[in-house]
Amino acid sequence: MSSRNSPPASRRPSPVHSAPEPAPDSLARALLLASAAVAAVQAGRSLTEVLAQQAKGELGPTRAQAQDLAYGALRRYGWGEAVLAALLQKPLPEPQLQSLLLCALYRLESRPEQSHTVVDQAVAAAATLAKGNFRGVINGVLRSYLRQRPELLARATGKPSGAWWHPDWWLFRLRRAYPRDWEAIATAGNGQPPMTLRVNLARGSREEYQARLDAAGIAAAPLGSAALLLQNPVPVDALPGFFDGFVSVQDWGAQRAAELLDARAGQRVLDACAAPGGKTAHILERAGVDLLALDVDGLRCRRVEENLSRLGLRAAVRAADARCPDDWWDGRPFDRILADVPCSASGVVRRHPDSKWLRRETDIAQFARVQRQILEVLWPTLAVGGRLLYATCSVFPEENSQQVSAFLARHGDARRIGIDGADELQLLPGSEHDGFYYALLEKTA
Repeated sequence: MSSRNSPPASRRPSPVHSAPEPAPDSLARALLLASAAVAAVQAGRSLTEVLAQQAKGELGPTRAQAQDLAYGALRRYGWGEAVLAALLQKPLPEPQLQSLLLCALYRLESRPEQSHTVVDQAVAAAATLAKGNFRGVINGVLRSYLRQRPELLARATGKPSGAWWHPDWWLFRLRRAYPRDWEAIATAGNGQPPMTLRVNLARGSREEYQARLDAAGIAAAPLGSAALLLQNPVPVDALPGFFDGFVSVQDWGAQRAAELLDARAGQRVLDACAAPGGKTAHILERAGVDLLALDVDGLRCRRVEENLSRLGLRAAVRAADARCPDDWWDGRPFDRILADVPCSASGVVRRHPDSKWLRRETDIAQFARVQRQILEVLWPTLAVGGRLLYATCSVFPEENSQQVSAFLARHGDARRIGIDGADELQLLPGSEHDGFYYALLEKTA
């Protein structure tokens, strides 16, 4: 392997075959965990899944630090890759070494006062990878970055993916769909998401719960009918009454779903793609309905059941594919259907920064096919006069307005119900909520 930052052979450290593991509470340990997670994402795995597996046996502060490093490196992945392209003649032979540099670069940008510590700890982490043969490379790359930072930043931000931290194809679609707003959407997608609570109004008013937050020293501002936006995120175990079902964590944009569906007591309701169950629970908190919650993944169905159990709510939860009604429908029509369909998740990318780099442009068409299939199968299960709420956490029109317009063109027995004075509701990510799309359809015959 050849690198512009490799020391001459006479000065290279001799190979280390069994370097000691970094201390459990060290930055080096957190860098190792984070770089392993980023490398796993590069190999196609979900960041959430990888971090959950890593959490076992690690110290709490180390886990938190590793999570911040992994999320930060992936948020600015396009920028980091552009920087490394200028510093390395070719990628390092072991993916985790490349990921270690991405995590260290993020740390240097977010904690510039720790630059010497970051470099030293990254080298210590590198000692446990590839037999320690690339400690000098890691050291040289990071020190070169510190020396050449202004020039390197200018070069990196000269590329769209380096400037906006999104893949080029993603940026092209944003520009085409939102010529005036695409920069704000991309910027929001690179930031930290807000933490919003949904007060269980069946257990008490929002004002009462806000008073409990005030007493606990947690500042929050009201949103909508049941939401509280926290000034600063906190662990759920710091929330008064969380484990007793008084409150849930749910984005304000996601809370619109149950409000728009407006299920009434005694109605039959289908939540067709329910996991992890936040919208399911909100529907039940608002009215005593007969609810069937589906999800294709049995493990995710357990999440739905756990959420309902914490809140003291009941529903029929079934692991089934919404596109296969013979497996779950008893022939009795539903009064309300929530079709929160699989999508690109382009509206919640700041919560899942790995999705920007796991997705491919061809995935959008595949999601659109699945969405169309789900809509076609669900529509016959809806009662005449019943309502179906189509929902995504996407900002791409192919999954949203175009999907609904095509459905309406195929179905003369469907009509739109206005939302906030418009045909549909497209929420773009901002300081108060993530990006969501809603269209409410009524069956007329």
